[in-house]
Amino acid sequence: MNADPVTLMKQQVGYAAAAKVQSNSIVGLGTGSTTAYAIQAIGERLQSGDLQNIKGIPTSFQAIVLARQYGIPLVTLDEVEKIDIAIDGADEVDPQKNLIKGGGAAHTQEKIVDSLADQFIVVVDSGKLVDHLGSTFLLPVEVLPMAVTPVMKAIEKLGGKPQLRMGVKKAGPVVTDQGNLVIDVKFDRIDQPAELEKTLNNLPGVLENGLFVGVADIIMVGEVKDGQPSVREF
Repeated sequence: MNADPVTLMKQQVGYAAAAKVQSNSIVGLGTGSTTAYAIQAIGERLQSGDLQNIKGIPTSFQAIVLARQYGIPLVTLDEVEKIDIAIDGADEVDPQKNLIKGGGAAHTQEKIVDSLADQFIVVVDSGKLVDHLGSTFLLPVEVLPMAVTPVMKAIEKLGGKPQLRMGVKKAGPVVTDQGNLVIDVKFDRIDQPAELEKTLNNLPGVLENGLFVGVADIIMVGEVKDGQPSVREF
């Protein structure tokens, strides 16, 4: 398989995260292209007998489909006492390990699962590392459809520039797995992510936003140097 260095790097990061999963554990299965390789690797470890008695908690339809494809048994939060480890991607990571997530519009379920995990491992490529959140990525806010206009007006008062996320290969807006809409917000810079997370979530009609503050434990970063993929932790 002659994959390009970026694909190989994503694969290596996903596999390195999957290597941290131990037998007899409940695993939060995140969403996105790098996390997909982690799900694949967990499935392969199960098939080979390297891992036993794993149950997955998915964060999206994508995670459900991949887990079934790779033979990982799934359970719901109603059925477990705790989540041992969660593996998920991010759109931005700052030096304090705070994240912006939600590029795949799955951040609400991701936040529930990732926050409950004893250990939350974030898998990213080095392009996702920023000095402060909001540098490169818009902040996703999941909102009930009836509340889109008032929420956008309230976000403007907070200094954000909101736009409704529109579908690709679908007419009209993106609809989340929960049946809601996503507003992507440009903030010039997010200096107090913990405060902004609370403020946004207190707006009536907002379900959840993509700021993940103080949730991540380990960041696994993939890089390509001189055409060679590598993985480091911070």
